[in-house]
Amino acid sequence: MDASLPSLSTLGLALRDGVAEICLHRPERSNALNEAMWQELRTAFQWADATPAVRAVVLGGSGRNFCAGIDLAMLAGVAGRVASVDAARSREALRRLILDLQDCLNAVERCRKPVLAAIQGACIGGALDLVTCCDMRYAAADARFSVREIDVGMTADVGTLQRLPRLVPEGVARELAYTGRDFPADEACAMGLVNRVFATPEALAEGVSVIARQIAGKSPLAIRGTKEMLNYARDHSVADGLNYVATWNAAMLMSADLDEAMRAAREQRPPVFAD
Repeated sequence: MDASLPSLSTLGLALRDGVAEICLHRPERSNALNEAMWQELRTAFQWADATPAVRAVVLGGSGRNFCAGIDLAMLAGVAGRVASVDAARSREALRRLILDLQDCLNAVERCRKPVLAAIQGACIGGALDLVTCCDMRYAAADARFSVREIDVGMTADVGTLQRLPRLVPEGVARELAYTGRDFPADEACAMGLVNRVFATPEALAEGVSVIARQIAGKSPLAIRGTKEMLNYARDHSVADGLNYVATWNAAMLMSADLDEAMRAAREQRPPVFAD
């Protein structure tokens, strides 16, 4: 492995042709999110954000399932981890733990590079929280999804309830959160949660790789700006978004990337952008 890549125990990480490939790698546990994996997701996406050579990220899972959600052993150990002789301090510790887990997933959304999720098999509970942080989601036909927290007697608390209603109709999001039912890839596509369904996991990997490399061939500065504007517009008014993009382009429009794109168009060749 390249020495510049962080050392990770629960994730695979590679960089090829401008695309970082981050792979959940606990296949014997269906890639369930244990404590190390939560923390390493933040590490990996901070690395992807900070590394100029990374222009897009593909997030996948090894083995039959993308991710079975939070590791139940970790969930069972929460009470002991936050225990205190003072109930108030125990609850404060639990709140801080939840906020930290939220931040581990927020790192995916904070990453300035587009993140494409490639989902096969199970995508359950905490895994759905994870993929809603991504820019786009693609699925194999065997993928199945569930907002499963309701079935273990808890309110989902690391992002699904906040992000899913911005991706699918609110009534649909509420049904999924209240019932915890499984829904298949074709339904996920029809509701707008996933962009496209591929026939097999192999076709999924190939198809998502093609899309990621298309993105990696674009102006890195313009891609980062586009992601910034889309995320900002989601949470602000149209007027606020227009004002922000005007300020952004006042600073970023006149760039080496713009010059190269115009030069390449004149010379009828693909543009070549610096990282």
